[in-house]
Amino acid sequence: MSSALHEPLDIRVVRKIYPASGDREAQPVLKDIAIKIEPRSFVVLTGPSGCGKSTLLNIIAGLDSEYEGDIGLGGPETRVGYIFQSPRLLPWRTVRQNIELALPDGDPKHAQIDEILAQVGLEGFGSQYPERLSLGMQRRAALARGFITEPDVLLMDEPFVSLDDPTAEGLRELLIALWNRRPTTVIFVTHDRTEAVMLGTRILRMSAANATIVSDDTVSLSTSERTDKDKVRAEQNRIFHET
Repeated sequence: MSSALHEPLDIRVVRKIYPASGDREAQPVLKDIAIKIEPRSFVVLTGPSGCGKSTLLNIIAGLDSEYEGDIGLGGPETRVGYIFQSPRLLPWRTVRQNIELALPDGDPKHAQIDEILAQVGLEGFGSQYPERLSLGMQRRAALARGFITEPDVLLMDEPFVSLDDPTAEGLRELLIALWNRRPTTVIFVTHDRTEAVMLGTRILRMSAANATIVSDDTVSLSTSERTDKDKVRAEQNRIFHET
């Protein structure tokens, strides 16, 4: 583990604008974002669709450099992982080979692949190709690939979107268990309020337009309470002021 795990993340986006193009005027997306994130916390970004959650995640990941501000992730040795909405598994490679691609040749973590496949419920599926797996199983494989590198920061952009409720709920429970076994700093994007409360230790809500952070709440649920639907619903009511 790198020393970055012991340092808070310092995220500051003064302004992000999509420039004018053709007949389209310049579009302000983000403004006055200032977040400090403690190591090994699970922070959820939530807000209306199109408010800039994924844009902010891409800025944190270093995939978008066209903004005003500064992203402090603890230093150049910080390992950053990214799990996207799509599992992004290469169809011509097996599940095991897809996970191996995340690791350098000779990395001792290659020996942990069978272990993490078992942890995500894919024991015995390492030799299968993605097309033979359900979408839920593909997303389990993406979780395994995201955690096998032991990243200091793991970014997750709505990784359970478009799944049926039982499959999504099962994957949330799996993610909680996996994060407890392999703690890392997670920044997770979702528009699902139940998912936000079930997973997050802290929830940051973004406004709808020219987005900024409008609320910052700590989730008070214990690990065991996060699978209790009544307790999750009560906490959701408290944080989001639902009745």
